[in-house]
Amino acid sequence: MFRTKPGSRASRSRAAGGTRPPRHHPLVSLAPALLWGAAVLGYKYACPLARRDDLPTRIGTSAVLLVAGALLILLIRRSLLRELRRIDEVAGAAQGVVLRPLPARLDGLALAARRFSAHPAATVGGDLYEAVATDHGVRVVIGDVRGSGLNALGTVATVLGSFREAAHDEPALGGVLRRLDRTLTRELVRRARLEHPADPENPLVEEFVTLLLLEIRRDGTLLTVNCGHPWPHLLSADAEPLCRADPLPPLGPFPLPADLPLRHCGRLLPGQALVLHTDGIEDARDPSGRFFPLVDTLRRVASGPFTAQTAASDIRSALVAHSQGPPGDDAAVLVLHAERARTVPPQGGGRERRPAPAPSAQ
Repeated sequence: MFRTKPGSRASRSRAAGGTRPPRHHPLVSLAPALLWGAAVLGYKYACPLARRDDLPTRIGTSAVLLVAGALLILLIRRSLLRELRRIDEVAGAAQGVVLRPLPARLDGLALAARRFSAHPAATVGGDLYEAVATDHGVRVVIGDVRGSGLNALGTVATVLGSFREAAHDEPALGGVLRRLDRTLTRELVRRARLEHPADPENPLVEEFVTLLLLEIRRDGTLLTVNCGHPWPHLLSADAEPLCRADPLPPLGPFPLPADLPLRHCGRLLPGQALVLHTDGIEDARDPSGRFFPLVDTLRRVASGPFTAQTAASDIRSALVAHSQGPPGDDAAVLVLHAERARTVPPQGGGRERRPAPAPSAQ
């Protein structure tokens, strides 16, 4: 297992939800300090009181300067906080566009997702997930980009944009993976040429993405291909890994093999659920260094009244309680719950029929 973590410019701006914020020269932020310095120099060389040397004058002058300095610090602090809030809103909006909220239900499945940030103020991370209903079934991706910040967000946008197209276009899950791999490779080459102009042929070997693709067909059949990502857990009466085979290496530094190992993992029956997660869940530790008991938590969640939303919230609460605060790494969890039997397309017309109940044993 690999671990780590239409129209003019103005019309586009209005369509994005508001007017363009004013652009300020960098020296504008230094204006309070410059004014303060000018005031001190003016007092020193132009004010007659500055030439008096008696104690009451010194005390009064010091008090005035202290109050004026404190007010200046408060003004600068308020200006910086406003700027930070604006940047945080822009970053959050960007991530919200890239990592769109999942639908509550998708082709017979209830969905819920939660993200966890290692830093309470952080809004940009490297975890990604998406689920789309296609002619081939519901296709899901979950992954983790090494790193954080804007570079990670760019890679997340690249992977998710490619997946949203390939999931509909490619008839086989392996074809989706190869599309993602080609898109990611082009993005890494482009970034290498920008970041290392002296050596543009040197790839970004430190950049990689762990990724899992899952296909849930209309009869509940589960297919998956894994590139260095934690396996999902199947929840029914118990919580068990969906597969125990070794995954492929992460996307990025290694080429895909000629034959992709597509795993057939049984069927997802009505009432069962799948929990997909990034490695930040498993790697979370408490203050004494103990790892988060993921399997025990999933078994406890599966034993009670179950919905996708409550399960995702319970996992989040358990993780925060175990870590006694934010986890040590960004993390994400995605719950897919088969609430009812899924329909099967009719053979040669007529109404859709439901599949016969499958045996409960996997």
